[in-house]
Amino acid sequence: MPTRTEPAPGVHDLRHHGDAEVRGAEAGLTDLAVNVRDGTPPLWLTERIAASLGALAAYPDGRAAREAVAARHGLPVERVLLTAGAAEAFVLIARAFPARRPVVVHPQFTEPEAALRDAGRPVERVLLGECDGFRLDPGAVPADADLVVVGNPTNPTSVLHPARVLAELARPGRTLVVDEAFMDAVPGERGSLASRTDLPGLVVLRSLTKTWGLAGLRVGYVLAGPDEVTALERAQPLWPVSSPALVAAEACCAPAALAEAADAAQRIAADRAHLLGRLGELDGVRVCGPAEGPFVLLRVADASGVRARLRERGFAVRRGDTFPGLGPEWLRSAVRDCRTTDRFVTALRSVLRPEGAR
Repeated sequence: MPTRTEPAPGVHDLRHHGDAEVRGAEAGLTDLAVNVRDGTPPLWLTERIAASLGALAAYPDGRAAREAVAARHGLPVERVLLTAGAAEAFVLIARAFPARRPVVVHPQFTEPEAALRDAGRPVERVLLGECDGFRLDPGAVPADADLVVVGNPTNPTSVLHPARVLAELARPGRTLVVDEAFMDAVPGERGSLASRTDLPGLVVLRSLTKTWGLAGLRVGYVLAGPDEVTALERAQPLWPVSSPALVAAEACCAPAALAEAADAAQRIAADRAHLLGRLGELDGVRVCGPAEGPFVLLRVADASGVRARLRERGFAVRRGDTFPGLGPEWLRSAVRDCRTTDRFVTALRSVLRPEGAR
């Protein structure tokens, strides 16, 4: 399917996310549906967060966390805004920037479009195609689009768009939103625009949820020009980020934490290579690649049935048909350690060849 544009028809469940696959799940179910790194948060981080609970009587003060994020990316503090997760940032963007022709590049995380639609914005989709490896052609984005949203690396395709390609989308009069929620899982964070200050209208989103296992704490941040930060801050309620979340943000930007995250990114890359190798042994499984994120996108016949049968064998994977641009034949699986991968591939092989089939 080539790159194309279309108005958003609203036929996909934009509010469905991977946690729905495991919410209330039976004990022993291996979670491959949610992209949070296994074994997190680390003990040192939970201890830092727990130590902050004694100060809950005071209103949150985000100055230290904001300075830590700024230092981590080599930016002035006025280019940083802390948020209650990246999801809040999408809502703020929809409220703060009165776009006339917003465009969302799909397949990608669906919350940006959902937030824009909730704000009454007439969202247009640029759909990337499997035949192109779901890679972005900047020329496919309408020249008069004044708000463009793209993920990098993209959920669920695991495609990492080169920084130079994304930079071509930036121009005066346009807000370019790049969702880098998974960028710290990419070795060297290559492709990141987080520290760029030369691109007009650039807004970069980051999350601490994925690498550090803080989905329940809700903490992320925006990196943008001072004018954009001011506009977003005005759309934000007072004290939007809790004191424990601020402590977590500051801790995760410390040099030791960044070194730990870099090591984790290398392990994820090795585990992903093992997963891709094992999946390559299976007939009837096509993997979107090259994958660069902590998850992979799979195409299989009867994906709904495969997903149900995998669940019977103790594995939860993410359905792909809720992502615009994908159909019912797609599944997403998180990258896990090699032992878990081997168990998963054994189960997948068995459900691709149900008992009695020849």
